[in-house]
Amino acid sequence: MNADNEIRPYSLKELSQLYNISIKSFNTWLSPFKEEIGKRQGRYYNVLQIEIIFHRLGPPHKG
Repeated sequence: MNADNEIRPYSLKELSQLYNISIKSFNTWLSPFKEEIGKRQGRYYNVLQIEIIFHRLGPPHKG
């Protein structure tokens, strides 16, 4: 994982932009893992949730 994809809290919009897809499509990608990821607290997924997302979907690629 490069510095552009650091593990930090991300909003749904930020994550969808990292993966270069729409928020609706990103939600579809996350749906099989919703229970494992858990509910967001406020606007952001926490660091543990981001680690699960990056592990399940693979890290986003720049470029």
